[in-house]
Amino acid sequence: MTAEKSGWKQLSADRMETQFADAKPAYSDSEAAIEAHRCLFCYDAPCIKACPTGIDIPAFIKKIATGNIRGSARTIFEANMLGASTARVCPVDVLCVGACVYNDLNHQPIQIGRLQRYATRRALEMENSHGWRLFTPKPGNGKKVALIGAGPASLACAAYLALEGVTPVIYEKDDLPGGLNITGVAPYKLHMEGAIAEVEWLLSHGADLRTGVEIGKDIRFEQLVEDYDAVFLGAGLGSDQLLGIPGEDGPGVWGATTLIREIKNRAGFSLPSAVKSAVVIGGGNTALDIARELAMLGVAEVKILYRRTTREMPGYCHELEGAARYGVTLVENLTPVEVVREGDRVKAMRVTSTKSGETEDYPCDWVVIAIGQETHAGRLYSGIKVDGKGRVIVDEKTRQTGNPNVYAGGDCINGGKEVVNAAVDGREAAFAMLRSWGTAAGPYNRIPGQRQ
Repeated sequence: MTAEKSGWKQLSADRMETQFADAKPAYSDSEAAIEAHRCLFCYDAPCIKACPTGIDIPAFIKKIATGNIRGSARTIFEANMLGASTARVCPVDVLCVGACVYNDLNHQPIQIGRLQRYATRRALEMENSHGWRLFTPKPGNGKKVALIGAGPASLACAAYLALEGVTPVIYEKDDLPGGLNITGVAPYKLHMEGAIAEVEWLLSHGADLRTGVEIGKDIRFEQLVEDYDAVFLGAGLGSDQLLGIPGEDGPGVWGATTLIREIKNRAGFSLPSAVKSAVVIGGGNTALDIARELAMLGVAEVKILYRRTTREMPGYCHELEGAARYGVTLVENLTPVEVVREGDRVKAMRVTSTKSGETEDYPCDWVVIAIGQETHAGRLYSGIKVDGKGRVIVDEKTRQTGNPNVYAGGDCINGGKEVVNAAVDGREAAFAMLRSWGTAAGPYNRIPGQRQ
């Protein structure tokens, strides 16, 4: 399926994300073979335990070492149908690579993410060139599932269901599917073209995608519950949260996810030449990503202002180190109190020290707010219970909501984690649906994380 055939808008080459080079270039055949042969193929492999999807990592690496690329890719996709994108966007430094036994031996850990990218890329190239499909869907069994949102959780759920003969129908309000991989992943990790290619591969197993359809506006949520055997809610999060301080309304102040989406998606978008300095408010990975992106795009001075200490930051240390390499600086223990303006133009970010109580102005041309996104699922879908933070409440094992025919996964249940977490949610929800119908998942009987 191509973007043109599916009716999706064509991707413009005039996007700022194309200016970003790949932070971790793809392995060649020889590079992958050399790295695969370094693996110790641990039996009680800590890397498997560290992987949220439980991929049998030693098994897929050993298959690379023996030249069985398609077998390697199957091992990955059986546990994680988004294995192509997660190979590039996963925080492997704190997951599988961080758990590699080589770290304890003072050696460079196995580059698991890059090997996973190699295996999935090469196997999908073989599909395209020779028609050698990795998976063949079972005949239709008459079951239909509606999925709300075309992000990673829904795509994973739909792919596993389609392989078992279920008809998944994905409803997406935007023009393009892909969710976070399209709109929010740092462009030095994954460009839109790569994300769209993965979406097309996932849909090719038998899922139906309907873009430009907003639930609650174009079709009622209750109608989906009535018309389908099950509904999966993978709607993600809402708009950027604001600070609620004077001066934040107006030009020069951005929500972080909005700005990242402009950089990645919008044709012709560029940074004004007058923007020489920027202040980013927040301490999570989104704050670190957008700060690094602005620095890489030529903003001379980028500062992250955080209300606590570096040790307390939710953002990953390796992401902070990556941003620092491009000149981004972090200032701790500061609370924003006002965006100082001269007319419409941003002049400074006024902050108060959480230690001394003193107020100080940080001159800047732009302010980017990265303190989280709104949770909205509880407001949009009646009958769905949410917790005190607005996250959809689900059964931990099945991802089933209080309504036995409604499941949920991704950011709407966890408040905003990684793509790999969404992939797990989609998989587990799909398997739970199949079990409830008395259908066993054919090639996926192995418990993820359990060695073969």
